[in-house]
Amino acid sequence: MRRSDFSIASFLKRSNARATWQVLTTVLPIAGLWCLIGRIDQASLSVVSKIFALLPVLGLLALFSSRAFSLMHDCGHGSLFRWRWLNRSVGFLLGVLNAIPQHPWSLDHAFHHRHNGDWEIYRGPIDVLKLDSYQELSEPNKLLYAISRHWLMLFPGGFYYLVIKPRLALIQSIINFIWSISVELLDGLRHKNFFHIFPISTRFRLNNSGYGNSFWEVTDLICNNLLVIISWILISHWLGAGLFLTCYSLIMTTSAAVFICIFFVQHNFKGSYANRTENWSQFMGALEGSSNLDLPNWLNWFFADISFHSVHHLCDRIPNYNLRACHLHNQHLLENVTVLRLEDIPKCFNYILWDDKLQELTTI
Repeated sequence: MRRSDFSIASFLKRSNARATWQVLTTVLPIAGLWCLIGRIDQASLSVVSKIFALLPVLGLLALFSSRAFSLMHDCGHGSLFRWRWLNRSVGFLLGVLNAIPQHPWSLDHAFHHRHNGDWEIYRGPIDVLKLDSYQELSEPNKLLYAISRHWLMLFPGGFYYLVIKPRLALIQSIINFIWSISVELLDGLRHKNFFHIFPISTRFRLNNSGYGNSFWEVTDLICNNLLVIISWILISHWLGAGLFLTCYSLIMTTSAAVFICIFFVQHNFKGSYANRTENWSQFMGALEGSSNLDLPNWLNWFFADISFHSVHHLCDRIPNYNLRACHLHNQHLLENVTVLRLEDIPKCFNYILWDDKLQELTTI
């Protein structure tokens, strides 16, 4: 089987109207649900009653946040809208909504698509160890590795990924800038030459941070942080810092845990394509290194049909609103692709080692 056997071209058509509708039906409910939190807080209810009233609202906000992240993901591929500038602009705003710099994230995600299934280069979102490297660890470090890759770590990991990491990267970037400029100024005073201080933009870079490897990544990092922090201050002033930070932390933690979990199980599962670079095939990485999820339609809506993951990896330019149709049209070619149900998801978290000799994912 070859990639040319798949019928994909007719599903590449993008629609600004459909994309706009998707964004509006995601952003407006998020705004409405936050207003509802304010109304619940002002209602004459006991503390216990308010908590029970807030729980379903927070659950819905976590799901809508996951959908916003999925649409941001499409913008990163340039597949949501017809126009590049619109994908870039809306993607940036959805990144602000999810508190994550969208442009650096999309570049990192594009790397994943280019190397999916080549576990010699890309070890997934949890940095999977090779089997022999794991066996060389001490017993305490083996235990630490197992604990750090447990599914429960999705929650603190998710909070760190969305709320802390981008802010930490900004602080590191500012420190790098100040340090770099200070060193160069002192050197300039000694040699009476200040021209080598420029270009200023490179002084912000955070090599290998995932957020500051180019001028545009640093720009996105700074602008995202400014808008996110301003929004935090304004909403804290409106709802009260305690209520906002509590609700926001729960929403972002749950949302991040959900989409990290989805991303993980779509590539870490029994029989997943896990080759070395020398005999790696991007086509086979898409088919055998990506699982499809058998989820209820309402849940697929919140994930923007990313469950149809094989065709997404075959061509990441297919808009999410065409993924299901493309999958069904090519279903006769996808009979051997792994399909996971909700009850299969916990088992995937056992596959946290890569056996490079057998070229497969394995368990501890």
